[in-house]
Amino acid sequence: MPRQIFLVKMSLAGVRPPVWRRVLVPGGFTLDRMHRVVQYAMGWQDCHLHCFDIDGVQYGEPDPDGELAVRDELDVRLDAVVGKGSRFQYTYDFGDWWEHDLLVEDAVTGEPEQRYPFCVDGARACPPEDAGGPPGYQLLLAALADPAHPEHDAMRRFVGDRFAPEAFDAGRVSTLLRRLC
Repeated sequence: MPRQIFLVKMSLAGVRPPVWRRVLVPGGFTLDRMHRVVQYAMGWQDCHLHCFDIDGVQYGEPDPDGELAVRDELDVRLDAVVGKGSRFQYTYDFGDWWEHDLLVEDAVTGEPEQRYPFCVDGARACPPEDAGGPPGYQLLLAALADPAHPEHDAMRRFVGDRFAPEAFDAGRVSTLLRRLC
């Protein structure tokens, strides 16, 4: 039976210049697996809580203490709650509050020899963990761009010498995504 594959564009909300990814994802993936797709594709470390908001319903990891009222993402397949043209949100790190806008741009039949998920395209590096959300990231970018900025040295130490905000490699992301196959 042919597999339905969704072309999903994920964009980090509130960040300029834009950070985004376009990924081919099996519609049969559970939301738990979609969570891992977002993590690998964007470049997060999966150190914080997360949730999906789809048509006003929140999905995530059930909270044993009952403080977060979310439906279990392990029980829900992507193709059961979204389709071509659907928009939904994924929030990561409830302290920094990284919102991702997800759009199912297309639904296609999977190629038999292609491994999914697969990163088609994207732009810019993921912000570092614990950067302070979009406002903190904008400060980080400004400080890194200006050696005379009062926070330049502290921010360079925070991100290290290897962080390049403009860097993105779809092939590397696809390699990481193959762990989900």
